[in-house]
Formats: sequence, C-alpha cells, structure tokens
Amino acid sequence: MKTKLVVFGITGDLAHKKLLPALRQIMKIQALEDIELIGVSRHEIDIQKIVGEVLAPIAKSYTLDVANPEDFVRFKKYLKLKSDDQLVVYLSVPPLAATQIADGLGMAELNSRNVKILFEKPFGVEYESAREMVKRTSRYFDEDQIYRIDHYLAKEMAQNIVAFRSGNAMLRHIWSRQSIERIEILALEEIGVKGRAHFYEQVGALRDLVQGHLIQLLALILMDTPSRLDWNQLPRLRQQALARLLPADPKRTVRAQYISYRDEVDNPISNVETFVATELYSDSSTWEDVPLRLITGKALDRKVTEINVYFRASNVEQSNCLRFKIQPDEGVEIDLYTKKPGYDREFEMQKLLFKYPDETALPKAYEQVIVDAVRSRKSLFTGSDEILESWRVLQPLLDAWAENDASIQTYEVGASYKDIIDNKNKID
Repeated sequence: MKTKLVVFGITGDLAHKKLLPALRQIMKIQALEDIELIGVSRHEIDIQKIVGEVLAPIAKSYTLDVANPEDFVRFKKYLKLKSDDQLVVYLSVPPLAATQIADGLGMAELNSRNVKILFEKPFGVEYESAREMVKRTSRYFDEDQIYRIDHYLAKEMAQNIVAFRSGNAMLRHIWSRQSIERIEILALEEIGVKGRAHFYEQVGALRDLVQGHLIQLLALILMDTPSRLDWNQLPRLRQQALARLLPADPKRTVRAQYISYRDEVDNPISNVETFVATELYSDSSTWEDVPLRLITGKALDRKVTEINVYFRASNVEQSNCLRFKIQPDEGVEIDLYTKKPGYDREFEMQKLLFKYPDETALPKAYEQVIVDAVRSRKSLFTGSDEILESWRVLQPLLDAWAENDASIQTYEVGASYKDIIDNKNKID
C-alpha cells in the first residue's frame, strides 16, 4: 500500500522541530515503506530545502489556499489516489485552521475510507468549545479516521506503564485502593514561558498540560487492564477510567503564577496561571477515596515528568513508592526498605531501578505517532469521548477562576512545587 503523507503547515515550527526530524529518522531506519511526502503551503516554497537531504527524494510541495474550496477540489485531482493508496493528512496548524481544512477536504470528498486525518492539540479551550470541535470534525470524517495527537501517550515510558501493569502479576494484584495510598503525577519545568508568551497568555498551565497530557497519564494508571490486553482497547479503557472521575474541586486546587511572568508577557494585569496542582477523586470502587494529584508548573527548581504511586504504609514510617519516570531519564524506580549493612538492625531506603541500556535507541514520540497513524494503530491517540470527559472533570476550575479572576497566588522563580502548595495550604 502506498502512503501519501500530506502535511499542512510544513513551514511551521512544529514541523521543523518535531515532525520532519521524526520523518527523517523513520526513513533512515526504513520503518515505513512506499511513502510520499507532500508539503502544503499557501505560497511557493523550496520543499527540498525545508525537508532536507534525507526526505528530498520523497518530497513534493503543493500550493493551496485553505479559504478557497476550489483549491481542495484541484488538490484531489492532483493527488490521483488509487483504490489501494492511503492518504494521511497531518494538520500541523492552529485549531481554527485545522477545522477549516477538515471542512475543505470533506467538501472536496477527500474523506473516503482510505483517508486519515491527524489533529494536534488543543482540542477546545473548555467543554463547550471541545464539544463543538468534535461535532465539526465529525461532519465529514468518522471517528476511526480521526487521529487526535497527545504525544505524551506516544512516549516510550508512557507505553511501558501499560506493559508493566498488564504483564506483571505482582502489580496486577496490588493495583487498587486496598494497597495504594495516593497517586501523584508531576510535569515540572525549570524554564519559564520564554518564546511562548503569546501562546501561554491564551492557554495557561491547566489547558496546556493538565487537560491533555497529565489527565491522559492518569487514565493509564487508573484504567482496568484485562488479563489478555489488546492494545486497540486502550482508548475505550482510558475513557472508562476518565468517566469515573469526579469534577475537580476548586477548593482542592492551587493556582499560581511566577513573579516575573507579567513582565515577560508584557501584561501587568495577567492572571494566567503558570502553576496548577489539583487533587481529583474517582467514584470507582477500585479507586474510591484515593487522592489523585496532578501538578504542573513553569520556572520551578527542577525539570521532571514522572508518576509516583505511593503504597500504604504498614509498620514503617514511609510508604513504598513506584515511580514511572517519563522524562528526562526514562525508567521505572521502586523505593524499597532494606536492612542497613552492619551489626545493627536498622532499615534504610534503597532504589530498585529499571532503565534502558544507554545504547538502546528509543523512538521519539513523534516517530511513534507517524508510524502508528500510517499503520492504523489508534491506541496512542485520544478519542473524542476522552477529550470531553477530561473537560468535564476540569470545567469547574475554569468556571471558578472566571468568577474570581483577581485571585492568584505568586511564587519565586526556582521554587519547589511543595513550597507553593504548602503556602496555599490546600493540599496536605
């Protein structure tokens, strides 16, 4: 089967930094065969210069005005799709342009069963806009043709959460409220919003990271895992886990902004949050009363994305912790108590670590995204029901902040997330 990969936004930042490097690596290792790359732009471009030497032999360019429906009709004729070809359309463009392009493709009848369309986040800015986006993109394309990208799900260690949970009996039997005391998911950054000020003023930490990435990682932790896991079941299992989450409570949430943020974005009255910590709960019998903490922030004391699963303490002061390290150092770490070497009967904590060998070449997230889309594997893509459930859970926070926009905590650059939370005294 020949694949025609069409990229709208081929000259953009995302394509330059993520998409094209991923494609180059895929071609180098020959992970995909018989693929043609078509970069779409409003103006004439030098496609060979844009894509580089590795991709030049398979790359073409096409000039198209997304506001002109006739251009899409001409584009369909240009593509000359055969019955055994597949068309993969990657929308590396802002949301408004993405829905406009989807409409243009649909009206030109470029929406047959051999057409797939990939959307980048954000998927709406709150519940109603997300629902409208789902409705609009479903006008011409069925759900199984739509691939909504959350690249965190494509990270190697995020996929390994599924493998560890489903493939290891010792975890399967203790993965519930009976053994687990709390779950904490962190996405912390040392840098501020440098270079992304305009974007961040429109989005904020909740929409940027919590609604998409963190809540999807939480779904991987909470979802049921059948004894014989079919990866194609993952979107349904994640959605079922999200459906049992209770709406977020503003009183169990910390919202904050680092002190120099307003100067960086040149907005002296900005109340956009650069830090969010919220404590969620599930009404599932498996997870009832277990605190589920999602924490993200910029300009903090360290850079890390990890999931900490704390087990209930028995006769020692501190519980064991299972840690999925998503980035920067991918691996799985377990805090265990052992006897200290020596004559005394004292305990100390040691870390049992799983880490990929240094020579292991781990696929980058966007490599996985492209390969899976071409191969029709949807397990790492977000379904419309998942998106709506995540917004349902978080909408109370947006509503509360809109009513009390003047109230936002501040913190120093380089602060720790624990200090910020302690200052607010909302999460123990």
